[in-house]
Amino acid sequence: MTTGERTLTRPSPQRACLTTPDVDVRICLGTGGVAAGSREVLKAFEEGLGKTGVYAVIRPREDACAGESAAVTGTGCRGLCAMDPLVEITMRLDGHKRTVTYGTVTPVMVEEIIAKHILGGEIIEEWLVRTDEHPTEYDAFYAAQDKLALRHVGVIDPEDIDDYLEADGYQALYKVLSSMTPEEVVEEIKASGLRGRGGAGFPTGLKWGFAAGAKSSDGVKYFICNGDEGDPGAFMDCSVLEGDPHAVFEGMAIGAYAIGASHGYVYVRAEYPMALRRLKIAMKVAQERGLMGDNIMGSDFSFHIRIKEGAGAFVCGEETAMMASIEGGRGFPRMRPPFPAESGLWERPTNINNVETLSVVPWIILNGADAFAARGYEKSKGTKVFALAGKVKRTGLAEVPMGLSLREVIFGIGGGVKKDKTFKAVQMGGPSGGCLPESLLDLPVDYETINQTGAIVGSGGMIVIDEDNCIVDTARYFLSFTQSESCGKCPPCRIGTKRMLEILEKICNGQGTLSDLAFLQDMAGQIKVGSLCALGGTAPNPVMTALKYFHDEFEEHVIEHKCRAGVCKALTTYEIIPDMCTGCRACLRACPVGAITGERKEVHVIDQELCIKCGACLEKCRFDAVRRS
Repeated sequence: MTTGERTLTRPSPQRACLTTPDVDVRICLGTGGVAAGSREVLKAFEEGLGKTGVYAVIRPREDACAGESAAVTGTGCRGLCAMDPLVEITMRLDGHKRTVTYGTVTPVMVEEIIAKHILGGEIIEEWLVRTDEHPTEYDAFYAAQDKLALRHVGVIDPEDIDDYLEADGYQALYKVLSSMTPEEVVEEIKASGLRGRGGAGFPTGLKWGFAAGAKSSDGVKYFICNGDEGDPGAFMDCSVLEGDPHAVFEGMAIGAYAIGASHGYVYVRAEYPMALRRLKIAMKVAQERGLMGDNIMGSDFSFHIRIKEGAGAFVCGEETAMMASIEGGRGFPRMRPPFPAESGLWERPTNINNVETLSVVPWIILNGADAFAARGYEKSKGTKVFALAGKVKRTGLAEVPMGLSLREVIFGIGGGVKKDKTFKAVQMGGPSGGCLPESLLDLPVDYETINQTGAIVGSGGMIVIDEDNCIVDTARYFLSFTQSESCGKCPPCRIGTKRMLEILEKICNGQGTLSDLAFLQDMAGQIKVGSLCALGGTAPNPVMTALKYFHDEFEEHVIEHKCRAGVCKALTTYEIIPDMCTGCRACLRACPVGAITGERKEVHVIDQELCIKCGACLEKCRFDAVRRS
């Protein structure tokens, strides 16, 4: 393809050989998988297959040139984190292909998987998560998903650029550079309806248009990827950075071309060491292949990316604080206007998008704006990645069309509450979000609907809490996080969140009053309107939604001095019911402080002065003789 006076080179894999292996073993090497032991599992497969004498083990994959071979590949997060380490095995025999996924695999299990499944052709049902031959109990986790941002995550080897190129990697960038003007790129993203996936949901195309139209005195503009994912329970961006780093680079380059930027930054918190390592590997090889840097693919377009490690300050997820950090200053937010599109990094026009937003941009360019806009709900187009965490059976990553209900996500994909306990609430949107009750589970998950509840979609965190969680303590936890992470620049956030936290701790300690509840409402309102940045303005959300939907639980704490979940120790008492106690001594043995006394086959007694309210006695008693009140 020729553009101007230059001839563009279409990117393609450079493997020595593209022969498909007879056995393809793909193992989750995302953070969750590695923590569960997947590196040891990978090593066990390499050694075990090597000992069979049937398959030549190949790693890296370009060695698969002839004969019977088995490729053992590490991938990013495969989604169903509750079953890590996950191992997917694809076998090809006589023109037929069979794919099977096993869960919670250990090195000890590998020998049997090789013997029975790979050599013997027998599926081991008790370890099975998914197969293309018949349904399994985990099919519901995958049924409603539509993976666009996660299309390569858990599929390709994130450290092998040829894997990405074989999956149409960098073809969207080639299309843009060879056949589209910057204005056409902006209009395509506008038409798709893509909104920022980092929290606010601002239209991405509109944002790009502002930056494209901005003037710079020296012609320099910047494009930043916000990878500073700091919400408790959120790991969407981390998984994309670990599992598909080239998609983020490609999305950035397309955006940079659209706005006229020549330099970019990927801002990632240092607590993501695996993501950072894979980003650096990907950047090095992308530069070597001419896919980043000067005259990309032989075109007139040059784009240079630097990776910036953040120190872990939550406030640096706010874009003006992030730019201050990149410049070498303290991560303080600043007043807006001017907005970054007009005056951002080093006072130059700057565009900032988060990881998930950028990872889906190449898909939109290749498949068209209409294909993306056809998914979703009303003003919230496309798909969204959610991190399911907390008291849900199937924790993990799920990408679904916007508009799916909370119930479908939590009870359909997530499988419901662990141990079939009673659902109490879901914390949506992290510490800037809110607690939503069971009565709202049938609401569609889209930006406008969730905002009306007092919560936010945010970056996509969903933390499920059950009957054993105290809503007051939950609100206290999230406020303690935002209070400790406050940058301290503006008094409403710095002082207001501290006062609110003191009141919540007072209530949890059994010293609260009804006037304290009124104070919380009043102070929350002042913080929302008076804070300098959006993080301060949304800090009271967990408390406000908890008060709105669970006011009776707050009243129990301040009027009845009772915590129904038994979490607030000052409001909880454990006692043994004499008529139910058999004197089995199970509770006595479980008590860590010796607060329980009693002879065998006689009624036991709890010394309330010594009791630390840990609940071990309640958990161990088999005769319902321990009562919590």
